[in-house]
Amino acid sequence: MIALAHWIALSAGWPRRLIALFCGACGALAMAPVDAFPAMVVPMTAAVWLLDGADRAPRGGTGWRAHLWPSLTSAAGTGWWWGLGYFVSGLWWLGAATLVEPDKFAWALPISVLGVPAILALFTGLGFAVSRLLWMPGAGRILSLTLGLGLAEWLRSVLFTGFPWNEYGMALGNILVLAQLGSVVGLHGLTLLTVALCAAPATLADGEGPAGPGGWRRILPPALALAGLCAVAIFGALRLANGHVGTVAGVRLRIMQPDVPQDAAFTYANGQEILRRYLALSDKATSATTSGLSDVTHLIWPESPFPFILSRQPEAIDAITAALPAGAVLITGAARAEGEAGASPPPRYYNSIQVLTSDGSIVDSYDKVHLVPFGEYVPFEWILGRLGVEHFVDIPGGFTAGTHHRLLNAPGLPPIIPAICYEAIFPDEITAGIRRSSPQGLILNLTNDGWFGNTSGPYQHFAQARLRAIEEGLPLIRAANTGISAIVDPYGRILASLPVGVANVLDGPLPDALKRTPFGRFHELAAFVISALLLTMVVVLKYRRSRFAARYDR
Repeated sequence: MIALAHWIALSAGWPRRLIALFCGACGALAMAPVDAFPAMVVPMTAAVWLLDGADRAPRGGTGWRAHLWPSLTSAAGTGWWWGLGYFVSGLWWLGAATLVEPDKFAWALPISVLGVPAILALFTGLGFAVSRLLWMPGAGRILSLTLGLGLAEWLRSVLFTGFPWNEYGMALGNILVLAQLGSVVGLHGLTLLTVALCAAPATLADGEGPAGPGGWRRILPPALALAGLCAVAIFGALRLANGHVGTVAGVRLRIMQPDVPQDAAFTYANGQEILRRYLALSDKATSATTSGLSDVTHLIWPESPFPFILSRQPEAIDAITAALPAGAVLITGAARAEGEAGASPPPRYYNSIQVLTSDGSIVDSYDKVHLVPFGEYVPFEWILGRLGVEHFVDIPGGFTAGTHHRLLNAPGLPPIIPAICYEAIFPDEITAGIRRSSPQGLILNLTNDGWFGNTSGPYQHFAQARLRAIEEGLPLIRAANTGISAIVDPYGRILASLPVGVANVLDGPLPDALKRTPFGRFHELAAFVISALLLTMVVVLKYRRSRFAARYDR
């Protein structure tokens, strides 16, 4: 291992870039659907050794330009290549969306597969540079890397609308027993822990041997990391063992997963045929003891299932209400419009969830707040629109964002925290401005992952939505056009699910919610406190080392 560490640290030029690229790519194996947590040890351990060698960058000039600046730029460049490998391997499936309508969007395939990862890798480059700024010999550099990458991942989740997809903490969050700590520290806290645990083995390559000078200092960090991982697993196992969850009385859910492709056939002209398919599938008898919709109190359809504006199609509403039993409720994704075509100002369209009762009334709606750039709207459209850049959804002008996150109310259900599509990947955001006053509640995630086919994307999306249930202590009800649809309890246990690429219905009760978790109560406070403690430790260690060096020099 010592020889390997020296080889990586002393590498330069293209070999160094390719090492960083390959090691970063290995980290994607820790994400869904592979869920190989040990794979994250490769990129994090290699990151330490790569940063060890960053001080070998060519120097020129005097002062800080001769010492600090070359080291930081070398670290940032290495981090960019490391991040490029990680994001290309983990997000290659973004390119599938450009091939749904290849005549319109195939030109964007290289941008999706390489361009987006190249931009996201800038955050990793920044994280490496910050880590190098705080660098020190020995075990302290593990803390430096944790702070640097933790800061970078937090910035990635908030800047430019945010995109925390496959944050490093999902390496723990994908594994149910380890993910339970998310109920305390949230995703960002799991990220800090993941970096520290997986980078700790790097110190095994320090020194000359276990019995050599400072041998215990080499072994202590990975030993502590192993003990920490065991503690997290024990916490999760105990939490799950004691996690007995009841069900909400009188609620019988049915989730309809239609598996409708987002191709040229999904048009207004085919709208009535698509609706008939939905109604027939929704009324399917799933066993000898069920008789279709007559057994259901709440029918749930996925995001944007109609190629028309539901509220402006009375014949569609009539067909739905005729199929619903008395007192039953449909909760469905639907485009919502304000204003009339041809009027001034032009109409606004919203990506919404609507609640339709059996008497044909739309009793509540929620408008999606966090829209997908280039999917649902074009940023800087006044410039990019002139260059021919279009959004993927076939809505004139794209969708308009809702004004704020809010609870959705449906007869017979506890308060609903709605999350449309990738709103579910943002920790704490779906509950922003929502006070959970009721002891009950649920997270409702309606999505359409049909743009990405049977790739890694739908599995990663579901894993992140499931972690929101663990963080908040709320059950997750998820309806996805092509999968994964599921009923998940507040501990993240999957009670029932439908796989990707299957048209079917899913029946089940609604699990009870838990009391508010520490994360649900305090949100990101735990991650902030951990970061503050890490920073304090790094500053103290660097100060003590600088004082020791000054005394030694005298």
